[in-house]
Amino acid sequence: MVAAIGHALAFAGSMTWEILWALILGFLLSAVVQAVVRKSTIVRLMGDDRPRTLTVASLLGAASSSCSYAAVALARSLFRKGANFTAAMAFEIGSTNLVVELGIILALLLGWQFTAAEFIGGPIMIVLLAVLFRIFVRRKLIDDARDQAERGIAGSMEGHAAMDMSVTGDRPFWQRLFSPPGFTSVSHVFVMEWAAILRDLVVGLLIAGAIGAWVPDSFWQAFFFTDHPVVSALWGPIVGPLVAILSFVCSIGNVPLAAVLWNGGISFGGVVAFIFADLLILPILNIYRKYYGTRMALALLGTCYLAMVGAGYLVELLFAATGLTPTQRTAAVTPEGITWNYTTWLNIAFLLLAAVLLIRFFRTGGRAMLHVMGGAPDAMSDHSGHERDGNEPQDPRS
Repeated sequence: MVAAIGHALAFAGSMTWEILWALILGFLLSAVVQAVVRKSTIVRLMGDDRPRTLTVASLLGAASSSCSYAAVALARSLFRKGANFTAAMAFEIGSTNLVVELGIILALLLGWQFTAAEFIGGPIMIVLLAVLFRIFVRRKLIDDARDQAERGIAGSMEGHAAMDMSVTGDRPFWQRLFSPPGFTSVSHVFVMEWAAILRDLVVGLLIAGAIGAWVPDSFWQAFFFTDHPVVSALWGPIVGPLVAILSFVCSIGNVPLAAVLWNGGISFGGVVAFIFADLLILPILNIYRKYYGTRMALALLGTCYLAMVGAGYLVELLFAATGLTPTQRTAAVTPEGITWNYTTWLNIAFLLLAAVLLIRFFRTGGRAMLHVMGGAPDAMSDHSGHERDGNEPQDPRS
């Protein structure tokens, strides 16, 4: 038993070491964007479901949080403030499936083809979802969902979603970013994004390590019909989201498990559909029920599942037609230990950078923000509604 647990932890540790610098870089880039873009600006750009609006919403989401729970909470917050429901869902998908840190980690663990598939499949999924909403989601259902959302039932990330730590003012972007308030804002967003996602990331790595160490490849090969390529290609996108829903792993934490499934034999399109399904895991479905009501939660389950499956199929066909589907199943999930290579040097450099941001965070009231980040949005009104002049950092204890 001890040896088995050690083997699983070795798998998880190896994957953690491979992606550590990429995680820090991705969250830093996200923090920089959030430090200079206000949520009120985002709402103003998301008033309808036209193609241009959905494109903007997706791009804004891609520049935002990569935590699934925070993305769901923020989408509800935007919807309550007047954003179109379809645009809010496009923002939510962009927040979790089109963020730069996800693309970097996919490239490190699985290969560049999966990064390309993610950024091609994400917009395809959003288009399919918008079409399905037009067909199945009626105005009455959206109005009922808005009434339910206005009740203000809070989830675990409501306080985080309500905070707006952007630095405003008339100064150019770079001057705001490199000012003391800009440095403070970046450090606050950076640390709180880590706080929001850390649980899911650790759970995902541990689950992936346990499955990679304990479940034999023969099981996955039988489950994914690897001996029947056509059946496997048809089966993968259907079952991929179902595995994700039952795994409880979301955010970036599902990428290590995707790597294990790819080595085990799931189809290329199945991996894409699996990664998209981080917004349909059982805890998030329960949050949808609380936020928007049971009927809308079921509508989101059905339409999102169909959009994920459809996106998986289209990506599979597109990459097969262009000859870009990877043929080697050699995802980086095997324990190799720490060696003095470029990964080690990058990890050291980015850990030092993270330490600088962490010190700044705690020296500027960050501890109080961590204490209240899981609270209701009303308790965080100063973070979401108060305009700053860009000269002084907002007091997180206000």
